[in-house]
Amino acid sequence: MQRIRRYQLLVCFAVISSGAVLGAQEGVTRGEWPNAGGDKGFTKYSPLDQIDKDTVKNLRIAWRRPALTDEFRAQHPDVSTGTSRGLQSTPIMVNGVLYASNGIGLVEAMDPSTGETLWVQELEEEETAATLAGEASRGVAFWRSETGERILSVRRQYLIATDAKTGKLIRSFGDEGKVDLRYYEDASDPIDSYRWRSAPMVVGDVVVVGSSVRRAGDVRGYDLNSGSLRWSFGVVPGPDDFGGDTWLGDSWQGISAGEADVWSTMSADEELGLVYHPTSAPTNNMYGGHRPGNNLFSCSIVCVRADTGERVWHFQTVHHDIFDYDNPTPPILTDITVNGRPIKALVQLTKQGLAFVLDRVTGEPVWPIEERPVPESDVPGEWTAPTQPFPTRPAPYEQVGITVDDLIDFTPELRAEALEIAKQYVLGPLYTPPTLGGEAPSDMKGTILVPGHVGGTNWGGGGFDPETGMLYAPSRTGAFFVRLSPGGDDPAAQAYRGTRGPVVGPRGLPLTKPPYGRITAMDLNTGDHVWMVPNGDGPRDHPDLRHLNLPPLGQPGHGMTLVTKTLLFVSEGDPSMILTPPGYGASNSKKLRAFDKATGAVVWEYEFPAGTTGALMTYLHDGTQYIVMPIGSTTHSPEWVALSLP
Repeated sequence: MQRIRRYQLLVCFAVISSGAVLGAQEGVTRGEWPNAGGDKGFTKYSPLDQIDKDTVKNLRIAWRRPALTDEFRAQHPDVSTGTSRGLQSTPIMVNGVLYASNGIGLVEAMDPSTGETLWVQELEEEETAATLAGEASRGVAFWRSETGERILSVRRQYLIATDAKTGKLIRSFGDEGKVDLRYYEDASDPIDSYRWRSAPMVVGDVVVVGSSVRRAGDVRGYDLNSGSLRWSFGVVPGPDDFGGDTWLGDSWQGISAGEADVWSTMSADEELGLVYHPTSAPTNNMYGGHRPGNNLFSCSIVCVRADTGERVWHFQTVHHDIFDYDNPTPPILTDITVNGRPIKALVQLTKQGLAFVLDRVTGEPVWPIEERPVPESDVPGEWTAPTQPFPTRPAPYEQVGITVDDLIDFTPELRAEALEIAKQYVLGPLYTPPTLGGEAPSDMKGTILVPGHVGGTNWGGGGFDPETGMLYAPSRTGAFFVRLSPGGDDPAAQAYRGTRGPVVGPRGLPLTKPPYGRITAMDLNTGDHVWMVPNGDGPRDHPDLRHLNLPPLGQPGHGMTLVTKTLLFVSEGDPSMILTPPGYGASNSKKLRAFDKATGAVVWEYEFPAGTTGALMTYLHDGTQYIVMPIGSTTHSPEWVALSLP
């Protein structure tokens, strides 16, 4: 019996069948954007076509507004939104109103045509604007019932229900409008702290939340009317639960397990009544000798019933993760046709650059996924999974692993320098384990992972076109080192601690060949790659490269996608997540591009004063289509920017 706690008698159950009628994931309707991913399947697709190949060149800034208004700052002069991470929130648009979490986590309602604030949540008695700095989230959720409309958000340790029309807390929800998420099953034993940046997921009359905490972060479902806890799904099973045998000995207990939570956003199929959780890695995510076994449900996609929390199926994408290859993206729900057979599918994009395509009803792979042998660890005390899952289709959409053949070769001199740098590290295929290293000049510096822990596709995810079956995956190539060293003399400490960071190549350039940021288009009806293009210039203006007249090399950021009926929009990414030398990373990642969906050709681009810090969205208001995104950097105060045609 899986460790699921249910907190009231339920009379409604989801009925699923592999032969059920397909409920198409068709993106948003009516010109709205009611969910963080557009629809709850996170396709990030809108059928709007006012902005097309012919008109996109006329896009201009329609409005822009700061993460915190001047009026709010005047009332709270001690407040700060910090760097670009102060605004990662993508607005939703419902009933002609934009809703978003502002630079300190307060929900704001905004006019879609101007960005002007209609209302903003009031601070609670125990809150100050200054203490909320850094509490901004990546999104909010909307719920409509017979009694009204609510905005659901997470700020600090609270799940908060707000009246969508007035901005006032729904006092009948939880404790005067909020639920303290530090309390799990035992109200007398709260966790030390709770945080979560992602948007809640609403399915029926249940709101589902994840966590990012220093313990096993169970996924929980709350009643949307009362705020009472309906169920809690244990992400780290006990010895008598399903999956308990994947934590050998007593490694499932306490701090030795740690996390394995859902820090990203979930997706849902309301017709099926199912929610899909992308789970993270256990702690320590660079050494796992204290937690032998495959460690379910870490690094998995877990499908549960929204009304009960009961597990329907799961699929583990990484066994016994010691690479920090957790699942950072919401699963994309797609309806596809493979060999004449309609399939309700799910696609999980990953840091590894692997796309796992599953039947979202049953969890079975759409195309075979093979367990292949991977290198074993030689670190004393480590436990290594002997195999890892590899999709046979689609092929990897990123560079996976590294050999000397992958090192830059723009010139013989740069090639020679790259070889000298690489000699200091262990190179190998995907899933080459971290190794011991030292700081002395003669010591090995660790293992190079490609993609590294911020490579591949990160929390911005990809986009899917339901009309063509095309999946668009932005990704980042990057060589990152991992080095283990003894954990210290404290008997309570883990045997080894990890150090990691980007590997700087010759003269500040990347170590590996381009592209350093790319977009890959995949046909999910066939599993084929259709095209791949670099996303941005990258370091081609570097003093040692500019004379070579190189084509675009790809900007090493995490691009944000938006798919419309006519175009694919991709930004260059979140500058706060780019770990490259100054001048060739964050400072240059400021462009948004429109691509031809069929070919990958750039049809338009625009440079903003800073890079995008969150996802893109689009909507129609008073006959005008808008595209909105948050931007910011360490030198540019965060703000939302809206584009439209004149």
